[in-house]
Amino acid sequence: MSENVELTNPVDLSVGGMSGHVFRRAIHIGMSAVPIVFFEFGDSIADAFNSTTQQAVSIIILTVLAVEGLRLKLGFTIFGQREYEAHQVSALAWGSFAVGMVFLLAPHEAYAWPIVLSLSLGDPFMGELRRRGMNSRNVIMYSCVFLISIWLACWHFFATPFWLAFLLGPLCVASEWPRLRYIDDNATMVLIPLGAVLLLEPFLLVMA
Repeated sequence: MSENVELTNPVDLSVGGMSGHVFRRAIHIGMSAVPIVFFEFGDSIADAFNSTTQQAVSIIILTVLAVEGLRLKLGFTIFGQREYEAHQVSALAWGSFAVGMVFLLAPHEAYAWPIVLSLSLGDPFMGELRRRGMNSRNVIMYSCVFLISIWLACWHFFATPFWLAFLLGPLCVASEWPRLRYIDDNATMVLIPLGAVLLLEPFLLVMA
C-alpha cells in the first residue's frame, strides 16, 4: 500500500456532506483564536487549576490524545470528519497536537501567531482553491502570496522577524503539499515550520 494518497474532493468524504465540510472549515478557521486564549488568558486558566501554563498545555495535549485513542478504539467519526478517519488519527487530533507543541516549544507571539494562522487560514485557503479546480501551479503561487502576507502581518503586529515571511511563508505551503497516508497536513504545516523556527531561534534570539 502506498504511503501517499491522491487528492480527493473533501465534500465527498466528509461526514455530513457539504454541511460537514463547512463545519470542518469553520473549526479550522476558529483555531485562529487559540493564540488569543493562550496569550491573554493562559496564565489565568492555569492558575485556576493550580498549574503552570506549560503544564496546562501538556494536559490538553494528553487529553486530546486520550480521547482520540478512545475514538479510534471504537472506530467512529463525528460530523465534519472524513470517513477514512474512523481508522486513523484524525486531522483534528493532528492539528491539536501540532498547535500544542508550538505553545510548548515556541510560546512567543512572534512565532506562535504566524504558525497557527498559517494552518488555520492557509490550509482552508489552499483546499478551497483546489476544490474549485485551480491548477497546482496557481494554487502554489496564490498560497505563497497569502501566507507571506500572514507572516508580514505578524511582523507588523507581533514583531515577527521580517525576512522570515519570505522563508517560512513558502515553507508552510510546501509543508502542506505531501499527501501522506497517516500524517495529516495539519501536522506537517505546523511541525515543519516550527522545526525551522527552533533551528533559527539561536540566531534570532526573539525569545531571549
